[in-house]
Amino acid sequence: MTEPIKTNYLFIINDSPYGNERPFNMLRLALNLVKRPDASVRVFLMGDGVNCDIAGQKTREGYFNVERMLKSLAHRGEVAT
Repeated sequence: MTEPIKTNYLFIINDSPYGNERPFNMLRLALNLVKRPDASVRVFLMGDGVNCDIAGQKTREGYFNVERMLKSLAHRGEVAT
């Protein structure tokens, strides 16, 4: 039996974490893909996207916390700034 072919995914986040929903949607997709055994996920933060990785982010009730999403992804994938 042959091993499944790994698919590599690279997400480049260059938007600020809370100006729009693009970083949230990219991280949500990356977190779902990294659960697949045939997927390799990398996230690269550049420009305003590096603000996604600021420690101790305080978000209002009902808002997503990009820092927590990145930490969860870093445990299972690769994150670089």
